[in-house]
Amino acid sequence: MTGEAYAGDIPPAEAWRLLSDSGPAQLVDVRTRPEWSFVGLPELSGLGKAPLLIEWQVYPEMAVDDAFVDRLSAALDGVGASREDPVLFLCRSGVRSRSAAIAATAAGWQRCLNVAGGFEGPLDPNGHRGQRDGWKAAGLPWKQT
Repeated sequence: MTGEAYAGDIPPAEAWRLLSDSGPAQLVDVRTRPEWSFVGLPELSGLGKAPLLIEWQVYPEMAVDDAFVDRLSAALDGVGASREDPVLFLCRSGVRSRSAAIAATAAGWQRCLNVAGGFEGPLDPNGHRGQRDGWKAAGLPWKQT
C-alpha cells in the first residue's frame, strides 16, 4: 500500500506487462466520452481484452458520477473479474484514475492500481501532451476511434 487507500501507482510499461501476463487483469479507462472519441483509446485486442470505459467524472458538468462504483462493479462482473483480480485505472494524466482506484478499493476491490502518467502524461515544454510520460509516450498500443 502507498499510505493511500489503493494498491499504488504502476508505470505504463508495467501495466502492459500485468495486462499481458495476468489473464484476469482489467484496464478501466475513466476519462470522458469526448476523450475516448477524440484523443484515442488503449488498444488491448492483441491481449484478447478491451478497456472498460467508465467515466469517473461525467462530461460536460465534470461532476463525479455517484454511480461510478455500481457501473464499475457491473462491468467487472460482466467480464468475470473477481474482487482479488488486478484492476488498473487510467485517465489523461493519472489524477482522476487515482481517485477512481481509491473509490474502488473502498468498495471492496482489493488490487486497484493507478497507471502513472495516464494516457497522455503531462504537458511538454510546447504545451502538448502525449510526449512525456503516460501510455502514449511509452509506445504502448492505442487507436483513434
